[in-house]
Amino acid sequence: MPVSAGSLEPFGETAPGTALPDARGDAADDALNFLFIVVDDMGYGDCGFTGHPFNRTPNIDALAASGAVCDHFYSPYPICSPSRASILTGQYMHHHRVVDNQRPVPEGTVFFPSHLQVAGVQTAFVGKWHMGHGDDAPRPGFDHWVSFMGQGSYFDPELNI
Repeated sequence: MPVSAGSLEPFGETAPGTALPDARGDAADDALNFLFIVVDDMGYGDCGFTGHPFNRTPNIDALAASGAVCDHFYSPYPICSPSRASILTGQYMHHHRVVDNQRPVPEGTVFFPSHLQVAGVQTAFVGKWHMGHGDDAPRPGFDHWVSFMGQGSYFDPELNI
């Protein structure tokens, strides 16, 4: 179900300041699950569900049809690492200090999955980390880690598990 800016339709009518349902739930069926997908070099309008005239994205379309779509997102950084760091910290580059694709993530940087772990949510990272150039070792905040080395390779990639 697409979610418009300012709307929390998937959670029902939730007043500002009201707590959302507990992420852990009382039973496995009640657990709140979400999948956060970050794709390099692909804009919002490049998916089938947004009406692109020829791109076919059936798996992304199916996820969009059965979940929430955040359609008012913008990253002001032209390269992937500062953008990814802003998404994962909720901070602008001058606060998280990930300024390019080469330097390591500054010590003490906390990504939002660490907060989810504290709440009892299992977390995973799968894909291209690419923050710190060649250092794609598992990071704090993720229970499961599968990353490409560096920029990654499209065919037969070397994985850091």
